[in-house]
Amino acid sequence: MTDARSLPIAAAIAVVVRGERLLLVRRSHKPDAGRWGFPGGKIEPGETVISAALRELDEETGVSAEAAEVLTALDVIRRDGAILHHYVLIAVLCRWQRGEGAPASDAEEIGWFNLAEISALEKSPDVERVARMAMARAD
Repeated sequence: MTDARSLPIAAAIAVVVRGERLLLVRRSHKPDAGRWGFPGGKIEPGETVISAALRELDEETGVSAEAAEVLTALDVIRRDGAILHHYVLIAVLCRWQRGEGAPASDAEEIGWFNLAEISALEKSPDVERVARMAMARAD
C-alpha cells in the first residue's frame, strides 16, 4: 500500500498574459522563497484545475483573469537523498481582465514582466519556458 504522503501533489498555476507582459509573484515561503514564479497552489478536493488556478490568482494577487486553456504540466521533484516533495503543476493560460494586483497570501511581491525581463530574474524552474509557451499561444 502506498503512503498518501508520498503521492504527488496536484497544484495549478495561473499564467496570466496582459499584452506583452506576464504576471509573476515573488514567493515568501519555502521551498522557492525569494524566487519569482506564477501564482498558484494546491488543488482542493472537488475543485477543477481551472477553478484552482483562478482562486489562487485572486488569493495571491487580487487580479481577475479569464482561463483560456491548460497550457502544460510540470513535475517539480525535490530530493535530499529521499524525495522531499513531488508536485505536479498544471499551468493554465489566462487572459488578464482587470486589476494591477497587490501581493497577498504567500506572495511577497508581484510584477508584470516581458520575456526579456523574466530571463534576468531569479525564478523557479521552468518559469521562462512556460512564459515563452504562454506568449506563443496568447495570440
